[in-house]
Amino acid sequence: MIKAIFLDVDGTILSFSTHQIPVSAQNALIKLSDKGVKIIIATGRSANELKEIASIPYQGVVGLNGAECIWHDGTVIERRSIPLELFHKSMELATKYDFAVAIEDRNGTFVDRITPRVAEMARMVNHPLPEVRNLWEVFEEGFSSQLCFFFDKEVEQKVMNQLPGLTATRWCDVFVDINAEGVNKGAGVHSFADYLGIDISETMALGDGGNDIPMLRTAGIGIAMGNATDEVKIHADYVTDHIDNDGLYKALKHFELI
Repeated sequence: MIKAIFLDVDGTILSFSTHQIPVSAQNALIKLSDKGVKIIIATGRSANELKEIASIPYQGVVGLNGAECIWHDGTVIERRSIPLELFHKSMELATKYDFAVAIEDRNGTFVDRITPRVAEMARMVNHPLPEVRNLWEVFEEGFSSQLCFFFDKEVEQKVMNQLPGLTATRWCDVFVDINAEGVNKGAGVHSFADYLGIDISETMALGDGGNDIPMLRTAGIGIAMGNATDEVKIHADYVTDHIDNDGLYKALKHFELI
């Protein structure tokens, strides 16, 4: 029996083409909540940046790829921040390899400069360009839990080899999310299962990006969206239809949750 479901946002709940929640997904999640299943959002976004899915009856958020786990009443279940010394090293490498950096935290998303990759990221998620700030002034020790590096895979390999203690996850070609070592959505599933007093076998997860792989492998049932990459699909127990073809609804129907 599934007691909690973990849902990615972009590409799983929100369509990249319409930037809307499919009606079938909206109705299915309301029915699921009415049956008492806990709905937990699991995203690379901060818990404060989910206005597009405010109509979804979710009870908790695995935010910033697992760096912050927050219950609906504001209770912080887990928080893993970027160590100050690794932030310093990251900024040095950004200068050396000439890539933009963003900080995502409780106050929003801030970037040190606008580049074509930063602009493409904003376009993909239908958000305004992030505010340009001096990141040395923005960084909060103990609260800044995620960075974003805007570079390609070749530069990623060079940079991350010099940042032991940090991990990179990529769900698109434009940038990578950077978190403290050991932080991922799968760890967030464990944190919430412990908090709710349920077994991992009683959880389900749905996602489409590379950062979703840890939770698809962790949850009792891991489901890849039809629009997921092949790399994601091989880690899933089941592959549903594309988000724009009622994929979320069809997955819940397949497992007789609605």
